[in-house]
Amino acid sequence: MKTLMVQGTTSDAGKSTLVAALCRVFANRGVQVAPFKPQNMALNSAVTKEGGEIGRAQALQAIAAKIEPEIDFNPILLKPNSDTGAQVIVHGKAISNMQAQAYHDYKKVAMDAVLTSHKRLAKRFELLLVEGAGSPAEINLRHNDIANMGYAEAVDCPVIIIADIDKGGVFAHLVGTLALLSESEQNRVKGFVINRFRGDIALLQSGLDWLEEYTNKPVLGVLPYLHNLALDAEDAVAIKNNVSNVAINIAVLLLPHISNHTDFDALRLHENINLIYVRHTQAIPAVDLIILPGSKNVLADLAFLKNEQWDEQIKRHLRYGAKVLGICGGMQMLGNTLYDPLAIESSIKRIEGLGLIDFETTLTDKKILTKVSAALTLNNKQTPCSGYEIHAGISCGKALNNPFITFLQHPQNFKNDGFISDDNAIAGTYLHGLFDEAQAMMQILHWVKPNLAIKPLDINAQREHQLEQLAQMCEQHLDIEQIISIYQGGKNDE
Repeated sequence: MKTLMVQGTTSDAGKSTLVAALCRVFANRGVQVAPFKPQNMALNSAVTKEGGEIGRAQALQAIAAKIEPEIDFNPILLKPNSDTGAQVIVHGKAISNMQAQAYHDYKKVAMDAVLTSHKRLAKRFELLLVEGAGSPAEINLRHNDIANMGYAEAVDCPVIIIADIDKGGVFAHLVGTLALLSESEQNRVKGFVINRFRGDIALLQSGLDWLEEYTNKPVLGVLPYLHNLALDAEDAVAIKNNVSNVAINIAVLLLPHISNHTDFDALRLHENINLIYVRHTQAIPAVDLIILPGSKNVLADLAFLKNEQWDEQIKRHLRYGAKVLGICGGMQMLGNTLYDPLAIESSIKRIEGLGLIDFETTLTDKKILTKVSAALTLNNKQTPCSGYEIHAGISCGKALNNPFITFLQHPQNFKNDGFISDDNAIAGTYLHGLFDEAQAMMQILHWVKPNLAIKPLDINAQREHQLEQLAQMCEQHLDIEQIISIYQGGKNDE
């Protein structure tokens, strides 16, 4: 196996997207390629077929590589539950919550997990395309680094650095990043990619010539700004909503620790659905459906929701005929009480829920991680659906006797999930990814608005189209043959 790493001058420089694009480029060329990110920090995660948890970007990159997501593609995942602490997930399983300093000391152990995954993948793939994290020039994080150059040095692989020209200062970003690396790390950098360029490339050429002469490293290509790129976002919530001819209005509450917000991409990208993210200090507007999303810190986010007075606004909207849907942590908030006796997510041990539905939830140290096939019970019919569960809470109570989901198969042999209220106005489920299924999406929308006449959006087909578009862009604007030469010049991993 050969290994090639993509690092960035900043967060959001385009590392995830470039790795996904190159995975599809080489998969299309018949190369057995796999994605890899040694350490990821994100609240948007995915569940693998073996019941492990990895970053959403690595799941997307696996799809780009035309393979199933696996835990080894992201051996270390950090899910922040406060400004200074995070849940640490190793090889797909949560091991503990750690404060930043404690995790910094844990990195030597984490590196063993990273190298174990690397070695396992080396036995099965021809090429490993690796995504760095943030920037390799973060001086305060260089000791025991496992996410950028620390990993690259450990496995002795070449590195490409990508920078975002749209933010400005691209030459300073590249030259400054290179200058802050050690001599061996500088030698490891084999070229640059400039991302999100708008305008006449001829006007940039003198700068590219200077950069190559000054650094003695090639510019491997300049990628254009893609205005309609819509792939699974891992960090910042994608809020762009190209809606026309609005047929239904939906509000999602933007909680501080919102997780798995890709649940709503199929809604956000639909031309007839006006999806609104309601932010801090904003009132919930008049809509047909209010969604309470998943959360990595449910009790703290529920306290935030109440402080925003959204609880009273939700009740008012229900009186005026709006529907309410809670997903995972959002579902837990709809009940009577939430308990966190083991401080799984925060120091808050107990909080009163919204009291809209008769059940309660207790967080435990056993996280449920599974992909399932099921049937959605709505509108007096059952609709096939699928999705994934990723939660630590166990809910029980009278409301759950009227389930929202019936499982066709479940690894823990669970039969049902969630609830529908007696007045048919409120629903809740632990299942993520419901709107990704066109039939299920339409059943939920018809529950909200029975006479709605719109066509479903196939988010999976759209994702495939976007990945092929990315691959074609890379074939056109990157020197793929030079990139092949770079990774073939690296050592074999065994």
